[in-house]
Order: sequence, then C-alpha cells, then structure tokens
Amino acid sequence: MLTWNDILDYLANGNPDPPKVVECSEEDWKKRLTPEQYHITRERGTEAPDSSPENCVNFTPGLYTCVCCGNLLFDTKNKYNSRSGWPSFTQPVVNNAVRYMEDKTHGMKRVEVECNVCGAHLGHVFPDGPEPSGLRYCMNSIALVWHESSKDILATAVFGGGCFWCTEAIFKTINGVVKIEPGYAGGNIHNPSYKDICTGQTGHAEVIKVTYEPQVIDFATLVRIHLTTHDPTTLNYQGNDKGTQYRSVIFYETDKEKMAALEAIDEIARIYDNPIVTEVKPLKEFYPAEDYHSNYYERHIDEPYCKFVVEPKVVKYKKELSSLQKNVHK
Repeated sequence: MLTWNDILDYLANGNPDPPKVVECSEEDWKKRLTPEQYHITRERGTEAPDSSPENCVNFTPGLYTCVCCGNLLFDTKNKYNSRSGWPSFTQPVVNNAVRYMEDKTHGMKRVEVECNVCGAHLGHVFPDGPEPSGLRYCMNSIALVWHESSKDILATAVFGGGCFWCTEAIFKTINGVVKIEPGYAGGNIHNPSYKDICTGQTGHAEVIKVTYEPQVIDFATLVRIHLTTHDPTTLNYQGNDKGTQYRSVIFYETDKEKMAALEAIDEIARIYDNPIVTEVKPLKEFYPAEDYHSNYYERHIDEPYCKFVVEPKVVKYKKELSSLQKNVHK
C-alpha cells in the first residue's frame, strides 16, 4: 500500500518503471481525443469541480483506465467520496500505473499525477485522504474511462509450481500482473483448508491465481515464465517441499489456453535435461487460500523459510526476467 512517504520517495528518487510506453505525436492525440479530453490530458487542464457529479458517487464495482492509452489506473474498491467535486481514490491499481511530478503552477506546490504509460495528465494526489493510506488521488473525470466489466481489461491464469509463497513472490515482479491470489485447485474436496492441503490427500495443488492485463503480457508468456521459474521436471516436489500439493501444473479455461500451454512446454523442454512432467488440466474450481498466505514473503521476509528459500528464488528470477520489466510500444 502506497503512503505519502512513498510518493515523496518517488519524487526524490524517480518513478517506477512503466508496464509499457505509448508515444504519439500531438496531431495523433488530437485525432484520438475530443477537444476537452485533449485539453485536460495533454495540455494539463483541470475540469470544473462537480462537472460530472455522478462520477464522484458511482461506486458500482468496476475499473478505470486512461482515456488516452487504455492503461489500467484505478479500481472502484479504492474510490471514496471526498466531496471535492472530483472523483477520488486512495490507491492506484498497481504502483507503476501512475507517475508523480512536482507542480508549482498557480502559486502552489502540489504533486501532479500522470499516466505512467502515455504521460497523460490525470490530476493530483494529496496527503489528506482516509486511512490506512492517507492518500487522495483527485482525478479529472474526463481523463478516466470506467468499465463495469473487467473481462475486456483483465484475464486470469492459475499455475501450481511448489509452495505458493514462492510463486506469488516471483509473479508479483512481472509487468502486466495486477494481482496474485494464493489458493488451491485440482482436487475434489470442496473449499479445503491449508491444514487439509498439508496432508497431501486432497488432490489439490497449491496454486496462484494471476490476474493480468492481456494488452501488456499474454497467457503464453506467463506460461513460459511459470515453466522457467520452478523445476517442471520433478514429480510432486520442489526442493524440500514434497507431496502432490507441490506438483507442477497449468490450469486452462479455454482451448486456446490449452494449446498455448502445450506449445510452451514443447518449446521449453529443450532447456531441461529431464522430461517436463507439468500437468495441463482444465480449471474446475479455484479456492482462495486463507488471508494470511497473501503477500507472505513481503510480510515475513526475515523468517528462515522466506530468507533461505523464497528470497534466493526472487533475487535469481528478478535478474533473469529483467527483460520483462519494460515493454516499449510506440
């Protein structure tokens, strides 16, 4: 969760790398946008307060993207009525969705918020929002596009590759990944607990549900990452974690995903000395794990398992996957 100190750190030391970059000439922006959209986003204008009052109090579940480039910016779950006259949020969807610039115009010192993909002016952020973040992202309605359904913006993938504390920590570093949910899949027991899973008798695997932006990263690339960030040649174990719950598995929801998974396995097989034993199975049900498993590595970084098992993997694969940190589109 971002706080004001994080914003100040970005201002002082540089913004996070964008998930991609979109660049257009001013002529192209003028063709894409209405005059009002162009004025707000490209000329750093500000719409009048209460110019779209319905947007300030619309809390129907949905997502907000940049009107210029479609970059995913905010989620309604982080929206609140600040009574400022502009739609307000406490957090962006991911830390690198936006970037921060010092704004000294109009005799004030403020922090301007821009789209981190295309540089569109969105609004400003202030340290007077509600707890726990204390932030108020005060946005121009015209700069945002609301989507009631996330299906056109986000997709999901479910992978198992050993302990989900490790796989979650690795996939969180990938651009285009919006959210990771540890959970269980592949067995026949309804809504199992972690205690049930640890018996190795449920048929379920420890998995992660990856929510991602298909316009940034595709399913096939995620599969390749999955196959190269654990050992897919070991049957029912990863390192010292042994049992069917630690098996290597890819779950698919469409025939297209199934074919992508099988093709990726054929492609990746050449880099391993032993045959790949990763299962490719249809996803029947995903059961979220208990809350304490989420962000486990970040919250328990000094524990022995995290220090000596998870951290070396994260460090190794962050370096190996560095090419995925920037995806430039012009």
